[in-house]
Amino acid sequence: MKCPRCGANKDRVVDSRESAEGTVIRRRRECLSCFLRFTTYERIETTPLRVVKKNGERMRFDRERILAGMVRACEKLSVPIEVLEEATSRIEAHCQEEYDREVPSAVIGNLVMDELKRVDHVAYVRFASVYREFKDVSQFLDELRPILDVRRAAEEAGE
Repeated sequence: MKCPRCGANKDRVVDSRESAEGTVIRRRRECLSCFLRFTTYERIETTPLRVVKKNGERMRFDRERILAGMVRACEKLSVPIEVLEEATSRIEAHCQEEYDREVPSAVIGNLVMDELKRVDHVAYVRFASVYREFKDVSQFLDELRPILDVRRAAEEAGE
């Protein structure tokens, strides 16, 4: 494995563990030249999945793009990257299981919103506002109402 800092090809595996329900092996490595520690992931190679966008364009499924969108939605929030990586793995696994070769981008967007809703409500609303292209405050309020209703019901049940 090539070191991301110095480019050397010699490293040692410090720790290996399964993650994402046994579908991924996470390896902590240490470069023997510059001693940088970095993480790699090993997963089973599958049939390439393609994403069908709204305009009909097809592109390669890119889990890093999904993760980047989730990281952007969680900016300045205390959401660990590991949580987002696990969510991304669940989204990828769902798409691989449910779709043979092509998955609509709308399905991926909805899966991301479902995962973010579980992780952090602020991140969810941030992502939804961009994904659904909110034009005014009323659309934000429409998205927030169900979240606030659930919170109110939980508070009333706790009283």
